[in-house]
Amino acid sequence: MILIIGNVIALIASILMVYSGVLKEKKKVLYIQSIQILLFAISNLVLNGITGFIVNILNFIRNILCYKDRLGLIEKIVLTVLALVLTILFNNKSIIGYIPFISATAYLWIMTTKDIVKFKLLIIFTMVLWVIYDLSIQSYTATVFNIMTIVSNLIGIIKVKKK
Repeated sequence: MILIIGNVIALIASILMVYSGVLKEKKKVLYIQSIQILLFAISNLVLNGITGFIVNILNFIRNILCYKDRLGLIEKIVLTVLALVLTILFNNKSIIGYIPFISATAYLWIMTTKDIVKFKLLIIFTMVLWVIYDLSIQSYTATVFNIMTIVSNLIGIIKVKKK
């Protein structure tokens, strides 16, 4: 039953992730993504993905800071250190438990790139990591949507390169 509950919550979060992709205003995207991130955090917790839960809570804070235009160097450093310390303290998945930290840290530090291809490659990289982590905690609905995100970003890169 826990597996079903965790996957239903991940499904709702995944639908919000797709919905945020069609929004045109940054503030609305950040708002919907913040709800999505909280739902993924809850799903991770239900599925015993403690480091995924921790990192998603920190990702939620990152989004709030972005929403308020207050994500600077100091905030990035604090979020990175917090993520690392909490991951080390509460990791229950061995090496796989570090995947959310690696994904979130890469995204945090490279997300401001202006190069669309680099940004799409960043998304692909982080989604590949989340596919591995989500499979390890049996979050199958998140895995499917992460794979679709990878494919859509690969298609996006091909379209950009053709222009």
